[in-house]
Amino acid sequence: MTNNSSTAQITLTDDDKLTLATAAHGAIALITAAGVKSAGKIAVAGSLALASATGPVGHALAEKQKSVKLKGKSTAELADTAFPALTASMELLNQQDTAQAANFRSTVLTAVEAGARAERGGTGPAMVEMIRKITEALDAA
Repeated sequence: MTNNSSTAQITLTDDDKLTLATAAHGAIALITAAGVKSAGKIAVAGSLALASATGPVGHALAEKQKSVKLKGKSTAELADTAFPALTASMELLNQQDTAQAANFRSTVLTAVEAGARAERGGTGPAMVEMIRKITEALDAA
């Protein structure tokens, strides 16, 4: 993860913080759903990596994690919430501080990678594809 100490102060509303948390935790939920054998280990590894976030992004993720409501009866329904939140998070951070946008992107991808590495037997095709989709959503901003 990147520790970008930017001199610019960013202002995040409660809704902004909730969007960031929904995006980050949604990415972990998606990578967990794409796992085959080790869902619990994937979720824990990804969540622990998110907990190591720093700067305004880290504060927002720590503050709003209990408010996140990720629901869905399928991975597709979960993606309907998580992917737009990933893109919206990058857009709102890019508007205020590109270093914090890069910090968020790095944080999410590090957490996703940590989750993927926890998959027993290695990362399979479904997980590789989900990582690609998460990256694509981050880069759509």
